[in-house]
Formats: sequence, structure tokens, C-alpha cells
Amino acid sequence: SLGPGGLTRERAGFAVRDIHPSHYGRICPIETPEGPNAGLIGSLANHAKVNGYGFIETPYYPVENGRVLREGKPIYMTADAEDDSRVAPGDIMTDAEGNILGEVVPVRYRQDFTTTTPQQVDYVAVSPVQVVSVATSLIPFLEHDDANRALMGSNMQRQAVPLLRPERPLVGTGLEAQAARDSGMVVITRTDGEVSFIDSTKISVVDPEGNTIDYPLCKYQRSNQDTCLNQRPLVYEGDQVVAGQVLADGSSTEGAELALGQNILVAYMPWEGYNYEDAILISQRLVYDDVYTSIHIEKFEIEARQTKLGPEEITREIPNVGEDGLRNLDEQGIIRVGAWVESGDILVGKVTPKGESDQPPEEKLLRAIFGEKARDVRDNSLRVPNGEKGRIVDVRVFTREKGDELPPGANMVVRVYVAQKRKIQVGDKVAGRHGNKGIVSRILPIEDMPYLPDGTPLDVVLNPLGVPSRMNVGQIFECLLGWAGEVLSVRFKCVPFDEMHGPEKSRETVHRMLQLARERSGQDWVFNENYAGKIPVYDGRTGEKFDRPVTVGIAYMLKLVHLVDDKIHARSTGPYSLVTQQPLGGKAQQGGQRFGEMEVWALEAFGAAYTLQELLTVKSDDMQGRNEALNAIVKGKAIPRPGTPESFKVLMRELQSLCLDIAAHKVETMDDGTTQDVEVDLMADILGKRAPSRPVYESLSQDENQQ
Repeated sequence: SLGPGGLTRERAGFAVRDIHPSHYGRICPIETPEGPNAGLIGSLANHAKVNGYGFIETPYYPVENGRVLREGKPIYMTADAEDDSRVAPGDIMTDAEGNILGEVVPVRYRQDFTTTTPQQVDYVAVSPVQVVSVATSLIPFLEHDDANRALMGSNMQRQAVPLLRPERPLVGTGLEAQAARDSGMVVITRTDGEVSFIDSTKISVVDPEGNTIDYPLCKYQRSNQDTCLNQRPLVYEGDQVVAGQVLADGSSTEGAELALGQNILVAYMPWEGYNYEDAILISQRLVYDDVYTSIHIEKFEIEARQTKLGPEEITREIPNVGEDGLRNLDEQGIIRVGAWVESGDILVGKVTPKGESDQPPEEKLLRAIFGEKARDVRDNSLRVPNGEKGRIVDVRVFTREKGDELPPGANMVVRVYVAQKRKIQVGDKVAGRHGNKGIVSRILPIEDMPYLPDGTPLDVVLNPLGVPSRMNVGQIFECLLGWAGEVLSVRFKCVPFDEMHGPEKSRETVHRMLQLARERSGQDWVFNENYAGKIPVYDGRTGEKFDRPVTVGIAYMLKLVHLVDDKIHARSTGPYSLVTQQPLGGKAQQGGQRFGEMEVWALEAFGAAYTLQELLTVKSDDMQGRNEALNAIVKGKAIPRPGTPESFKVLMRELQSLCLDIAAHKVETMDDGTTQDVEVDLMADILGKRAPSRPVYESLSQDENQQ
């Protein structure tokens, strides 16, 4: 509905954004953005397809006299074609022949929910997951989650960072393999045959006719999210393969299954307030063992352009840079592959010709005295930005001579790729698949983490208060079934909405598996009926048992792309806005922190007058005051009284431009102790060029007297 000739976000009302009965099996009711685009951007549901006219169709099995015809192909129908039919959901109970069981069947008829007899049913949906999108159907126990949290869970799976060692979930939904295959990130064989050659960069398969087909592997490529794309072989030389078999894993798959995160041992308990308000306490094991370590590759680019004063030059001869700063550059002035760089290091040396006007007077004087023509160039090199570091993994040079397409006016383009390994750290965002997201608040030594009766330390401690009000109980089922899977060394596949086998089937299944785990392991503490799903846990610092048993299990947690390294930012001094003279905002502009209207109210409410005064003057846009304050701090003197903020002067000028004769006055104490009324000068003293602060008018009476 958005786009040219359509709605705008501002004009779209609730009716447009709401779920409509025609969405069933066509557009996912859960996966949609939060915020202004909610309900306007949707995802295609699982079995949906777009027909030749651009309408979305969804498949149904026909029903004859209460018998579902699952033998034939399903029939694809658009929303209007389905309108006059009675359509039953995909999870109704049938016997072996496909006859619908029960007296009444819930159906959709004419965009309404009603019930009818099995004989009157026209169609049955092909699957319980055809209602939702791919991302949503990857959430196990989705039926136990509130829709708002399922929405977050669906959206956050797209933000998972590919990790160093991907691990598929212990508790999945059965759609992971298909999702991985259809993502295009895995290598699939086109023919039957035998693997004849294999290394880290390619796999060769000989087909039955004796032809060799090479499958190149993508190694350590940069994605658009600056993460690392890498493929790893799954087969061995001499293996027999069949057409459609997966030969190599992608960056977020393991064993040809989607693997976005890691299975980790979690407990739901408070720990010294470190998991207050969705904070997450993690063990140092996740750092040591590189459980959540990811590779990030950043691209830096520089152009050498043609300027009015001559061409820019990529060179090693950079003015005022010592040999130390050039040690990693080659003879062209481009950094060598394999060098380690930190913020401020030169990646590509570039000099720009500068005209006479660019030169400071002392340089002109030196030239006049010594008569030598110094090289008139300015250092415009590409440097590593603040807070970045890493190893150079690739350098690409593009020139017109090589036949590369370059932007107009550019003679040469150099791209440098810098890679870094990022371990998980305080401030990183971690989330489960049920919308249970949080920020790492502290990394505890392994010996201080709470531990199980057999001495196993926990990996993560989550806040139990994150569950009841959010109503995403699916995480508890997943956690406990994962615990059973860990003890039994099996993996589970639970398709969403499979409660049709009986009431409370999820709870019964999890209980049964935990009992089985206790029997197989021979450890009574693994499962106790008196406090089902809870385990006695010991404090790692004192060795004492906590006074209550704690819910412990294996949860599948993802590390998201919102990393603290990309967000952390500090400023001492930096660029200012031209008009208001206030510091710029944002990390990219090396900006300051915005102290807005509401923050001012907060300090006003506390009566913090001096703090407020310096925030609004010397720390912001009092041009004279901030320079004086800096000098005073450097010399260790008292900071002088602040002057007038520049933004106030801009306001005065705007009012004067509306023909209002307005001026600001201040009382100044003279040298002899008397006070005097002085008008505030609205002109900043830039380069000593003064203009009157307000227009001066000749009075009319003087003119009349002269006449």
C-alpha cells in the first residue's frame, strides 16, 4: 500500500494496518515492523505464491463428503475465490483415510469464523504454519507466545550475527533445513555423482557421464551488514552425492540447517540486580571459548579526483607525517594486506593541491625569505576512523586505464577491507527467539557463576520477571525441552500450532521428556515432580544452595547486530553547526550529546542553576565563553562568567528580520565600581571584521531641522 500513488505512513489509518481475514495463508499476521510502518510492510506467508495477475494465492486440499483429498495436488486460491467456501484450519483431526473426526468443525466462511459439520467443509488448509511467515515459523512453541513478542522474535532473527562456530538449535521447528536451503547461502549439487576434489575454496563433483563440475566456495566475504560470509565443506573426497544434496554450509548454517545462535545453559533467577530491566548476566566461558565471537569486515573507500588546481595524487609522500606513520604503506602509498591498523592510522596516502589562498601567512613569509617553492599540497589521506581497529584483509585499486567504471571526476578509487574479531562484551544485545531480548550487563568469572548439583556452571542468568508480563511462555517450554535434549543427546522438532493432539500437549511432552532424561541419566536432580522443571542451584561464590530451586534449561540465544563497538562514542571538542554554533549530533559527525528541552526541565525542577547555565552556554554555543573556559581550565584558573549563547543571538536577528526593533541589554560593572547598561553585541567577532550589532537610524526631527 506504500509507494508512488499509494498511501503515506502519516495518512494510513488503523483500518489499513489491521489484520484482515484475507491475510490468511497469504500475508503473515505477526511479522511486521514496530513503529510507523507497522501493518504497512508485511511478509509473505509460508506456502503463498504470487499468480500471473499479481494476486497472492494459498494452497488448500479439497474435501468431499467429510474426507480430505490429500492424495492429489493442493488447489491454490486467491482471497476472493475462497470467499464463498467453508475452509477448515490445517490442524483438524482426521483418521488414516482422511475423514474429518468430530461432530463440529471450526471453519472460515465469508470472512467470518463459524462452525459447521464435516460434510459441509469445502477445503482444508495444507499446514498449520501456512498462516505465518518463514521467520515466525522458526519459533518453537509459537502458540504459547503473545503476538507482540512473537513479532519481536521474528524480526530479531534477521538481525542475528553469523558466529565463528554456528550451532543448530536443540529445539527447532523442522523448518530450519528448508529455510537454510532456500536462503541460497548453502552450496547444492546439481547432479548425482562422486566428490573428486575438495579444499577450502572449491568442491569438484564428477557426474555419471564423467563430466567434472566445480562448485566454488565463498570465503570471508563482506556482507552489507559488515558481517563475514563464509562457506565450509560438508562432504569428503570420494563421497557419493545425489542431486539437491547440500555440499557446503553457509555462514549461519550447520549441517545444512539454519543456525543463527548458540545453545546455552540458562537459569531464570535474579543475581545481585545485574539482570534488572532486561539486563543479562553472562559467564566468561562465552568469551574464552569464542561462543559468541563473530568476524566483522568493514570497507573504507577513497577517490583521487581531478580538482581545479590539478589532480589529487595517491602517494607515500605526505607532508608532516613521519616514517612511523608510513611504515605499513607500500611505494604507492596504499596499506599492505596483513597489516594491523588502529584508529588514526593512514590506510591510503592522498595529497590535494592547494592554492595560494589556502596558505597561512607564515608560510608565505618563509617562501618570500628562502625563495624556495615548497610543494603546495594538503594531506587528505584516508585514515581509520575513531574506535575502529583490525587487520587489512583485502585492497582493491580501480583506475580508468584498467577499464574500471569510476564516478565522474575520479581518476582512481582505492577500497580497503579491514577485518576484526569481536568477542561478546558488556553492552552487546542478545536475544532469544521469543522476543526475550536484553543487554549484557556483566561478565562473571566462571567460578562465580551459579552451578548445578554436578558442578556445571551456568552460562547465562536471565530475569524471571521478563516472562509473566510479556506472556512469552514459549521460552520456558523451549528451555526445559532443550534441557531434556541436552541430557538425552537428542534434538527436537516442534512444529508451531501442533496442539491438535490434545489439550496441554506441549506441557505433557516436555514433562515426559524430562522424566525420560532423569531415567536415562540416573540423576534424580535432573527432574523432580515436586517442583517440576526446577533444579537446585548453588551460589558460585559461597558454595551454598540457593533457598529455592531454579528453572534451568538450554535456550537458543542469538547475538544481534547492535554491537556496543559500533555505538560507543565520546567527544571533547569537535565540529560546530554554522548557524547556531552548537555541536553537531551523532557519531558520524563526531557530535555531542543532545541536552533537549525536557532534560532542561529536569534540571530546572532540581534547581541546578549553575549546571544548567554551563550546559546551555560554555558547553554549547557561547562562542567567546567556551574559548575563555578552555583557556581557564588549561591554565588552572577559575572559569569566567558565561556570555550570551549564539542561538539567542540568532533568535534576536530573526526577530529583527521581522521588522521588530528588539535588543538585549546587560548590566556591566565598570572599573570604578559603577554599573552601566550595555547592549549585547549580536555580531560574533570573526577575523576582527565588525559590523554594527543593529542598524542605526537617523532621527526624522534632525532632517526636518536641516530643511
